[in-house]
Amino acid sequence: MTTLPNLTQKKLGLVIDLDTCVGCHACVISCKGWNTENYGAPLSDQNAYGADNSGTFLNRVHSFEVQPTGDEAAAQLIHFPKSCLHCEDAPCVTVCPTGASYKREEDGIVLVNEQDCIGCGLCAWACPYGARELDQAEGVMKKCTLCVDRIYNENLEEVDRIPTCVRTCPSGARHFGDLGDENSDVSKLVAERGGMDLMPEQGTKPVNKYLPPRPKDALPEFDVLAPFLEPVAQEAKGFLGWLDKTLEKL
Repeated sequence: MTTLPNLTQKKLGLVIDLDTCVGCHACVISCKGWNTENYGAPLSDQNAYGADNSGTFLNRVHSFEVQPTGDEAAAQLIHFPKSCLHCEDAPCVTVCPTGASYKREEDGIVLVNEQDCIGCGLCAWACPYGARELDQAEGVMKKCTLCVDRIYNENLEEVDRIPTCVRTCPSGARHFGDLGDENSDVSKLVAERGGMDLMPEQGTKPVNKYLPPRPKDALPEFDVLAPFLEPVAQEAKGFLGWLDKTLEKL
Protein backbone atom coordinates (compact mmCIF):
# COMPACT_ATOMS: atom_id res chain seq x y z
CA MET A 1 0.00 0.00 0.00
CA THR A 2 1.08 3.58 -0.63
CA THR A 3 1.65 5.98 2.24
CA LEU A 4 0.74 9.65 2.20
CA PRO A 5 3.35 12.37 2.86
CA ASN A 6 3.36 13.61 6.43
CA LEU A 7 3.08 17.22 5.33
CA THR A 8 2.75 19.19 2.09
CA GLN A 9 3.37 22.88 2.68
CA LYS A 10 2.26 23.65 -0.86
CA LYS A 11 -1.28 22.61 -1.78
CA LEU A 12 -1.95 23.26 -5.44
CA GLY A 13 -5.59 22.99 -6.37
CA LEU A 14 -8.66 24.49 -8.01
CA VAL A 15 -11.36 26.83 -6.77
CA ILE A 16 -14.55 26.46 -8.79
CA ASP A 17 -17.23 29.15 -8.74
CA LEU A 18 -20.64 27.50 -9.02
CA ASP A 19 -22.23 30.92 -9.42
CA THR A 20 -20.23 31.69 -12.56
CA CYS A 21 -20.03 28.31 -14.30
CA VAL A 22 -22.36 28.27 -17.32
CA GLY A 23 -22.05 24.57 -18.10
CA CYS A 24 -20.47 25.12 -21.52
CA HIS A 25 -18.14 22.08 -21.14
CA ALA A 26 -15.15 24.02 -22.50
CA CYS A 27 -13.13 22.71 -19.56
CA VAL A 28 -14.12 19.13 -20.41
CA ILE A 29 -13.09 19.44 -24.06
CA SER A 30 -9.80 21.23 -23.37
CA CYS A 31 -8.92 18.69 -20.66
CA LYS A 32 -9.61 15.79 -23.01
CA GLY A 33 -7.56 17.39 -25.75
CA TRP A 34 -4.53 18.32 -23.67
CA ASN A 35 -4.27 15.03 -21.79
CA THR A 36 -4.81 12.95 -24.91
CA GLU A 37 -2.06 14.73 -26.79
CA ASN A 38 0.49 15.11 -24.00
CA TYR A 39 0.74 13.59 -20.53
CA GLY A 40 0.55 9.80 -20.19
CA ALA A 41 -1.41 7.49 -22.48
CA PRO A 42 -4.30 8.87 -24.56
CA LEU A 43 -7.78 9.15 -23.07
CA SER A 44 -9.50 6.62 -25.28
CA ASP A 45 -13.06 6.48 -26.60
CA GLN A 46 -14.96 3.35 -27.55
CA ASN A 47 -17.51 3.41 -30.38
CA ALA A 48 -17.52 7.19 -30.09
CA TYR A 49 -20.19 7.77 -32.72
CA GLY A 50 -22.37 4.75 -32.04
CA ALA A 51 -25.35 4.18 -29.80
CA ASP A 52 -23.35 2.34 -27.12
CA ASN A 53 -20.43 4.73 -26.72
CA SER A 54 -18.08 5.22 -23.79
CA GLY A 55 -14.94 7.15 -23.08
CA THR A 56 -12.50 8.37 -20.48
CA PHE A 57 -12.64 11.92 -19.14
CA LEU A 58 -10.70 13.53 -16.30
CA ASN A 59 -13.25 16.30 -15.86
CA ARG A 60 -17.03 16.20 -16.23
CA VAL A 61 -19.81 18.76 -15.74
CA HIS A 62 -23.16 17.75 -14.22
CA SER A 63 -26.21 20.04 -14.21
CA PHE A 64 -28.90 20.10 -11.53
CA GLU A 65 -32.08 22.15 -11.16
CA VAL A 66 -32.38 23.36 -7.58
CA GLN A 67 -35.52 24.79 -6.00
CA PRO A 68 -34.57 26.96 -3.00
CA THR A 69 -36.83 27.07 0.03
CA GLY A 70 -39.66 29.59 -0.04
CA ASP A 71 -42.57 30.00 -2.43
CA GLU A 72 -41.15 33.17 -3.95
CA ALA A 73 -37.66 31.79 -4.59
CA ALA A 74 -36.74 31.19 -8.21
CA ALA A 75 -35.43 27.81 -9.31
CA GLN A 76 -31.74 27.71 -10.24
CA LEU A 77 -29.84 25.60 -12.73
CA ILE A 78 -26.51 24.71 -11.11
CA HIS A 79 -23.65 23.45 -13.26
CA PHE A 80 -21.31 21.31 -11.19
CA PRO A 81 -17.83 20.51 -12.58
CA LYS A 82 -16.24 17.43 -11.02
CA SER A 83 -12.71 16.08 -11.13
CA CYS A 84 -10.09 14.81 -8.68
CA LEU A 85 -9.97 16.99 -5.56
CA HIS A 86 -6.35 16.09 -4.65
CA CYS A 87 -7.36 15.30 -1.07
CA GLU A 88 -4.92 15.68 1.79
CA ASP A 89 -6.03 12.31 3.19
CA ALA A 90 -6.55 10.66 -0.19
CA PRO A 91 -8.07 7.19 0.28
CA CYS A 92 -7.32 6.33 -3.36
CA VAL A 93 -3.62 6.47 -2.51
CA THR A 94 -3.62 4.35 0.61
CA VAL A 95 -5.58 1.47 -0.97
CA CYS A 96 -3.36 1.16 -4.05
CA PRO A 97 -1.66 -2.27 -3.88
CA THR A 98 1.17 -1.42 -6.28
CA GLY A 99 2.03 2.13 -5.25
CA ALA A 100 0.88 3.45 -8.62
CA SER A 101 -1.28 6.09 -6.94
CA TYR A 102 0.72 8.59 -4.95
CA LYS A 103 0.60 12.12 -3.56
CA ARG A 104 3.50 14.43 -4.29
CA GLU A 105 5.15 15.92 -1.23
CA GLU A 106 6.35 19.04 -3.04
CA ASP A 107 2.94 20.32 -4.16
CA GLY A 108 0.24 17.91 -2.94
CA ILE A 109 -0.84 16.77 -6.42
CA VAL A 110 -2.23 13.22 -6.55
CA LEU A 111 -1.01 11.28 -9.58
CA VAL A 112 -1.00 7.77 -11.05
CA ASN A 113 2.14 6.07 -12.32
CA GLU A 114 0.55 4.28 -15.24
CA GLN A 115 3.47 1.87 -15.63
CA ASP A 116 2.71 0.43 -12.18
CA CYS A 117 -1.10 0.52 -12.40
CA ILE A 118 -2.73 -2.90 -12.85
CA GLY A 119 -6.25 -1.54 -13.34
CA CYS A 120 -7.64 -3.28 -10.25
CA GLY A 121 -10.06 -0.41 -9.59
CA LEU A 122 -9.50 -0.24 -5.83
CA CYS A 123 -8.75 3.49 -6.05
CA ALA A 124 -12.04 4.11 -7.87
CA TRP A 125 -13.85 2.09 -5.21
CA ALA A 126 -12.19 4.11 -2.42
CA CYS A 127 -12.77 7.57 -3.94
CA PRO A 128 -16.04 8.99 -2.56
CA TYR A 129 -16.25 11.51 -5.40
CA GLY A 130 -16.17 9.18 -8.40
CA ALA A 131 -13.13 11.02 -9.74
CA ARG A 132 -11.28 7.97 -11.08
CA GLU A 133 -12.02 6.31 -14.41
CA LEU A 134 -10.69 3.10 -15.92
CA ASP A 135 -9.46 3.61 -19.46
CA GLN A 136 -10.82 0.53 -21.24
CA ALA A 137 -8.26 0.69 -24.03
CA GLU A 138 -5.21 1.20 -21.82
CA GLY A 139 -6.41 -0.88 -18.85
CA VAL A 140 -5.20 1.68 -16.31
CA MET A 141 -6.86 4.21 -14.02
CA LYS A 142 -7.01 7.85 -15.09
CA LYS A 143 -7.52 11.01 -13.08
CA CYS A 144 -6.96 14.77 -13.12
CA THR A 145 -3.26 15.67 -12.95
CA LEU A 146 -3.77 19.43 -12.53
CA CYS A 147 -1.88 19.53 -15.83
CA VAL A 148 1.41 18.92 -14.03
CA ASP A 149 3.11 18.92 -17.43
CA ARG A 150 1.88 22.47 -18.06
CA ILE A 151 2.28 24.26 -14.74
CA TYR A 152 6.03 23.56 -14.53
CA ASN A 153 6.77 23.78 -18.26
CA GLU A 154 9.13 26.71 -18.76
CA ASN A 155 8.81 26.36 -22.53
CA LEU A 156 5.29 27.76 -22.23
CA GLU A 157 4.43 31.39 -21.74
CA GLU A 158 3.81 32.17 -18.07
CA VAL A 159 0.13 32.87 -18.74
CA ASP A 160 -0.23 29.28 -20.00
CA ARG A 161 1.37 27.63 -16.97
CA ILE A 162 -1.97 26.79 -15.43
CA PRO A 163 -4.31 23.82 -15.91
CA THR A 164 -5.86 23.85 -19.36
CA CYS A 165 -9.39 23.87 -17.89
CA VAL A 166 -8.60 27.12 -16.07
CA ARG A 167 -6.97 28.65 -19.13
CA THR A 168 -9.96 27.77 -21.32
CA CYS A 169 -12.92 28.65 -19.06
CA PRO A 170 -14.76 31.52 -20.83
CA SER A 171 -16.65 32.66 -17.74
CA GLY A 172 -13.70 32.73 -15.33
CA ALA A 173 -15.33 30.14 -13.09
CA ARG A 174 -12.13 28.19 -12.45
CA HIS A 175 -9.17 29.42 -10.43
CA PHE A 176 -5.80 27.79 -9.74
CA GLY A 177 -3.23 28.37 -7.04
CA ASP A 178 -1.68 27.37 -3.75
CA LEU A 179 -4.40 26.76 -1.19
CA GLY A 180 -1.73 26.10 1.44
CA ASP A 181 -0.80 29.79 1.31
CA GLU A 182 -3.41 31.88 3.11
CA ASN A 183 -2.24 34.97 1.23
CA SER A 184 -2.68 33.48 -2.25
CA ASP A 185 -5.43 34.74 -4.52
CA VAL A 186 -7.32 31.45 -4.34
CA SER A 187 -7.18 31.35 -0.53
CA LYS A 188 -8.47 34.93 -0.32
CA LEU A 189 -11.27 34.06 -2.75
CA VAL A 190 -12.29 31.08 -0.61
CA ALA A 191 -12.32 33.26 2.52
CA GLU A 192 -14.35 36.05 0.89
CA ARG A 193 -16.96 33.82 -0.73
CA GLY A 194 -17.27 31.10 1.90
CA GLY A 195 -15.60 28.38 -0.15
CA MET A 196 -16.58 24.89 0.91
CA ASP A 197 -15.36 21.30 0.78
CA LEU A 198 -17.25 18.69 -1.19
CA MET A 199 -18.70 16.08 1.18
CA PRO A 200 -16.62 17.11 4.23
CA GLU A 201 -18.16 14.28 6.24
CA GLN A 202 -15.91 11.86 4.31
CA GLY A 203 -12.88 13.24 6.14
CA THR A 204 -10.69 13.30 3.03
CA LYS A 205 -9.81 17.02 3.39
CA PRO A 206 -10.10 17.91 -0.32
CA VAL A 207 -7.76 20.64 -1.50
CA ASN A 208 -10.11 21.83 -4.23
CA LYS A 209 -12.85 24.16 -3.04
CA TYR A 210 -16.26 25.18 -4.39
CA LEU A 211 -17.71 28.67 -4.17
CA PRO A 212 -21.47 28.46 -3.52
CA PRO A 213 -23.93 30.05 -5.95
CA ARG A 214 -25.32 33.39 -4.87
CA PRO A 215 -29.09 33.53 -4.21
CA LYS A 216 -31.08 34.70 -7.20
CA ASP A 217 -33.90 37.23 -7.29
CA ALA A 218 -37.49 36.21 -6.66
CA LEU A 219 -39.75 35.24 -9.53
CA PRO A 220 -40.83 38.28 -11.60
CA GLU A 221 -44.33 39.67 -11.31
CA PHE A 222 -45.77 38.92 -14.73
CA ASP A 223 -48.93 40.94 -13.98
CA VAL A 224 -46.82 44.08 -14.24
CA LEU A 225 -46.14 43.27 -17.90
CA ALA A 226 -49.79 42.68 -18.80
CA PRO A 227 -50.52 46.26 -20.01
CA PHE A 228 -47.56 46.07 -22.39
CA LEU A 229 -48.85 42.85 -23.95
CA GLU A 230 -52.13 44.37 -25.16
CA PRO A 231 -52.41 44.70 -28.97
CA VAL A 232 -51.49 48.13 -30.31
CA ALA A 233 -54.69 48.35 -32.42
CA GLN A 234 -57.90 46.34 -32.23
CA GLU A 235 -58.53 46.56 -35.98
CA ALA A 236 -56.13 47.14 -38.83
CA LYS A 237 -56.72 50.28 -40.91
CA GLY A 238 -55.64 51.64 -44.28
CA PHE A 239 -53.94 49.31 -46.73
CA LEU A 240 -53.30 46.65 -44.08
CA GLY A 241 -57.00 46.72 -43.15
CA TRP A 242 -58.04 46.27 -46.82
CA LEU A 243 -55.47 43.46 -47.25
CA ASP A 244 -56.68 41.71 -44.10
CA LYS A 245 -60.33 41.76 -45.30
CA THR A 246 -59.34 40.61 -48.77
CA LEU A 247 -57.43 37.65 -47.42
CA GLU A 248 -60.34 36.67 -45.20
CA LYS A 249 -62.52 36.25 -48.34
CA LEU A 250 -60.05 33.82 -49.97
